Amino acid sequence: MKALVYTQPNEVQLLDRPEPTMVPGDVVLRIDAVGICGSDMHAYHGHDPRRKPGLVLGHEFSGTVVSSMHPLWQEGMRATGNPLIVCGHCEYCVQGRDNLCAHRTMVGMTRPGAFAQQMGIPAGCLIPLPDSLGSVEAALTEPGATALHAINLSMKSLVRPLPECRVLVLGGGAIGMLAALLLRHYGVDRLAVAEVNPLRRTSIEQHARCATFDPIAQGPEENAFDYVIDAVGSARTRQSALAAVKPGGVVMHIGLQDWASEIDMRKLTLAEITLLGTYTYSTADLRATVAALARGVFGDLSWVERRPLADGARAFDDLHHGRVAAAKLVLEPQH
Repeated sequence: MKALVYTQPNEVQLLDRPEPTMVPGDVVLRIDAVGICGSDMHAYHGHDPRRKPGLVLGHEFSGTVVSSMHPLWQEGMRATGNPLIVCGHCEYCVQGRDNLCAHRTMVGMTRPGAFAQQMGIPAGCLIPLPDSLGSVEAALTEPGATALHAINLSMKSLVRPLPECRVLVLGGGAIGMLAALLLRHYGVDRLAVAEVNPLRRTSIEQHARCATFDPIAQGPEENAFDYVIDAVGSARTRQSALAAVKPGGVVMHIGLQDWASEIDMRKLTLAEITLLGTYTYSTADLRATVAALARGVFGDLSWVERRPLADGARAFDDLHHGRVAAAKLVLEPQH
């Protein structure tokens, strides 16, 4: 089969790879659509020591079962899935917080991912898809669930209901765009998105119907926002988030562009800011996101760009150089 393989920093190649093998409880999916995630780009740049050259990346997928060693999954069934492979018995799994599983592994990190014509995965990770949901749209389940999990977690800490809040999203990539769309669905009218790419700013304004600005040319207003989402996670955006949030407000940190940096601990303390971190999603979040996508909660998703897997190397290079307007680029291995 063909697979897009991370071969060295700033390089992926379309290569031949053996078809997946199975152990009891596994299925093999024909990958119908797979999104390029910011963490895939992080690996592509050589900045993730967990993802080493020779690995097939990709964890935002939808597909069709082609073979199964599990009684509940038969050939022809369509699915997306949780790329986190969890133990099911640690304290976090039994609490329903399987994203924090102490023994988790992950497709596209510790085992071959979905930038391929086929991928093996434990059947317990799979989530069925309704017939009404297309494969490309279903591939947005994983980033959509990341946004949903983060916003739902934040709402527990906000002093006032979310629709009353003035909200800032830092970063207009997939997580930022999906967060903006979900915030609008939740009733947020006072919303701004900071994004450096002018092509993406135009797309966000069109589809999320909110204000945007270039944070390099114009920093966010200080002490002005009840709720700030950092969907980038750089040293600069962390500083901007703490500067922009109002006293008593909430900062939700999602992105991990930089692994460590200083933040304004004095303001965090004296202004009684709530700083939250979030990691991925639970399986319940993924199921909720499939249902939300099927209901059109995230809009028509016409901003998503589609390309064949054979164009994967160019797609990574275009993303690297900021030549893509779309907040999400999805590859289709069967085209």
